[in-house]
Amino acid sequence: MRKLIGALLASSLAFVLLAPAASAQRDEERRLRAAGTVIHQILTAPDDIPRSLLDRTKCVVVLPSVVKGAFVVGGSYGRGAMVCRTGEDFTGPWGAPAMYALEGISFGFQAGGQATDFVLLIMNEDGVRSILKSKVKLGGDVTIAAGPIGRAAEADTDAFMRTQILSYSRSRGVFAGVSLEGATLHPDNDADDALYGQHLTAWQIVRGPESPIAPRAADFLVSELEKASPRPRSA
Repeated sequence: MRKLIGALLASSLAFVLLAPAASAQRDEERRLRAAGTVIHQILTAPDDIPRSLLDRTKCVVVLPSVVKGAFVVGGSYGRGAMVCRTGEDFTGPWGAPAMYALEGISFGFQAGGQATDFVLLIMNEDGVRSILKSKVKLGGDVTIAAGPIGRAAEADTDAFMRTQILSYSRSRGVFAGVSLEGATLHPDNDADDALYGQHLTAWQIVRGPESPIAPRAADFLVSELEKASPRPRSA
């Protein structure tokens, strides 16, 4: 009888300890699926991110906002994922996602809980290295500019390439470049731990010699990027 009670107590304790971790993992998986939906809708819109820029992008950060859901972007905080091209020179296919958080967002069109999606294009290796290492202030530690849409990008692609990050937003169905100067972007380490079930830094996930396999929840996000821009174009 004592052995049975001990076994029941042990199993109950294990459930108590494992349940929060499983719940956190599901939360991050839902965030990845939401990011996939956002990038699909944006890349299939009439005026979307110009392919001339997407083909030169090293990494893409997608921060979805879903009203009445777990990923609401309020006036100051958003969470999402970054996916980068693999390979030493960012010439391979899109890889496993690292989770990211954006803080200090403050825009009038978010009033009243309006859902807003953000997409950031990381255009060069210096930008990637800065973002992978620590928290960065946009417009301070790294350069950032409102991204062009449609034919606006074709006129002066080189000028846009000199900026480390190009940023976009979608709110109330309107997709446009938006300035995020003053906000901060940093790896969401707790989210990565929950998603992969082990401690991994953003650098290990994106650039490590033994990068993890992307979770199935990221399949749609990665496949949409691969379909839209399977091969990089040199600057």
